[in-house]
Amino acid sequence: MAIERTVCVADTRAVMVQIIFPEHINPRGSLYGGRMMAWIVGAGTLAAQRLSRGPVVLGAMDDLDFLHPVLQSDVVTLSAIVSDVGRASMEVDVDVHAENARGENRRRTTTAHLAFVSTDEAGAPRPVAARVQPADADEERLHARAQERRHRRLARIAAHHQPLAPRAAPARNALDVSRIVFPEDAISGNLMFAGRLVMDLDEVVSIVASRYARGPVVTASVDALDFAHPIRVGEIVQYRAALNFVGRTSMEIGVRILAEDPRADRTAHAGSTFVTMVHVDLAGRLIPLPPYAPATPDEKRRHEEAEARRADRARRLGRG
Repeated sequence: MAIERTVCVADTRAVMVQIIFPEHINPRGSLYGGRMMAWIVGAGTLAAQRLSRGPVVLGAMDDLDFLHPVLQSDVVTLSAIVSDVGRASMEVDVDVHAENARGENRRRTTTAHLAFVSTDEAGAPRPVAARVQPADADEERLHARAQERRHRRLARIAAHHQPLAPRAAPARNALDVSRIVFPEDAISGNLMFAGRLVMDLDEVVSIVASRYARGPVVTASVDALDFAHPIRVGEIVQYRAALNFVGRTSMEIGVRILAEDPRADRTAHAGSTFVTMVHVDLAGRLIPLPPYAPATPDEKRRHEEAEARRADRARRLGRG
């Protein structure tokens, strides 16, 4: 398909503004992490759809760290830009800021990097008839970083393409949840909207974490999530979450997402990620967690691997 138009990065900007109502918050009074992730996907979808002039689906979401809590009555602004375009894919950056109702205490709460795929009405990849041309040095930096993320992601995805392993015995501190994908779960066509998926994922993870903590928890970070298989209306989406690691006040929950087509008796691995949850009281103060001792060889392996990821997160946030 010929390139119909060229735009600068700034011309792709899409902005969403949300007021935090009571239905958006968790038991301790701050914004539910799954809701924030759903809004991030929504803002990114808006920017990608406008540029591609058609339906898009989320292909991947890179590491996501929640830097500051968002409280009831706060105003959240999500600003999304398309920083690079491939043949049918788009790299989208989303900056999220929050401020109180008086317009004070403005702070960045997170920055997200997502990859979207332009699709036709049947869900097949569709070339994007537009290109992003950086207009200045700042846009050049955004463009270059987006290309670097795409290259790293492609290498990461290649390592994920392995046959689905036989199901192991249920782990301790684990939860399996299955849900039918209904038409209202799709944003266009019959593909499940990723914003709904990440909100459900965060809910399942929160249940595992709060059961172990025996108290309130909040989402601190979500590791990269690459979607290896689409999930369609009428299929069953499965969330398999299990506790991997417990520190003093934080814990890591691993979650695998499966797409089950009951008509074809086929189950595919749709994606996996690791979520860090923090134990807090109702005032937001950190609370020590009950001690955890991995007992089985599998629990010990997962605990060691989680320790390495925890060190990576600390380096990512400049704490290492």
